[in-house]
Amino acid sequence: MPARRRKAAATVAALGLGPLALTALSAAPASAHGSMGDPVSRVSQCYAEGPESPSSDACKAAVAAGGTQALYDWNGIRIGDAAGQHQARIPDGKLCSANNEEFKGLDLARADWPATSVRSGSYTFKYRVTAPHKGTFKVYLTKPGYDPSKPLAWDDLDLADPVATVTDPAASGGFYTFSGTLPERTGKHLLYAVWQRSDSPEAFYSCSDVTFGGDSPASSTAPSAPAPSASAPSQEQIEEGADKSTVENHGHGDDDPHTTAEPAAADAQESDTAAGEGADAEGDAEGASEANQPKAAGASQNLAETGGDSSTPYIAVGGAAALALGAAALFASVRRKAVTGGRHGR
Repeated sequence: MPARRRKAAATVAALGLGPLALTALSAAPASAHGSMGDPVSRVSQCYAEGPESPSSDACKAAVAAGGTQALYDWNGIRIGDAAGQHQARIPDGKLCSANNEEFKGLDLARADWPATSVRSGSYTFKYRVTAPHKGTFKVYLTKPGYDPSKPLAWDDLDLADPVATVTDPAASGGFYTFSGTLPERTGKHLLYAVWQRSDSPEAFYSCSDVTFGGDSPASSTAPSAPAPSASAPSQEQIEEGADKSTVENHGHGDDDPHTTAEPAAADAQESDTAAGEGADAEGDAEGASEANQPKAAGASQNLAETGGDSSTPYIAVGGAAALALGAAALFASVRRKAVTGGRHGR
């Protein structure tokens, strides 16, 4: 076989690796995780106390009911194929666990969960995130008369009037930060946060206990003594427990690429390289992946709707299309050169 034809055949064979690389990408685990950091969520609070020896009675009870692994997996309370069907997928009494057996200890109905002190009016929410993605946050507050000693039901939440709704906030310093307004309440209440990704059907959930206006009990069945004050885990605590987590955790320090306004760029570049170095479609694949990154403050990007599930990376669909087009073009070019070379060699 002439040298030119051997070179052409080798190039075409290399292109055949593209679909295999994309198959490997589509099998990768999801990497978007998080939980409310302020007001601190139940799972984050218990993790901050220490999974092996929590200090509050509520967190001790949660570990007794569900074990310590749930706390190490603090950023993984999720439903992979929620697709906005939250009430249909989560029954009453299991909202804090998102109907996940691993986190059942968080559903315990008790009035002594550590709580964050809040007041009615404007409030700045901070959602601790370990891998940002596009999506919408909605935070709901329990209605007046909420009784924390009873299992939390959907009807306990004021679903018609979320206290905060935001789409694609900028991620910075390990948090999504956004504003909301807390209505008039007294005593113990609960904030329920839902983060529905727009680049996947996956959604994340968290329960944050709060106390309005001092230590007044929310109902006659609640104890008069105040619940312990809540506190979020430190960066050091999160890093120390990361090796015991069973969910993918990209980290969230200020210098981590996943916490900037464009956190997915580094991942997209690494994945494109894995799909085949030197492929002409590499630049196109990176451009397609940028559509799924959280926008910077003030940006006007449209949301990307890939239709993937929780096991599909957000670059796989756009990257696959770009790589397929580039491969086809390169294949045709190589074939023309091989044929032309063969004719000239006669």
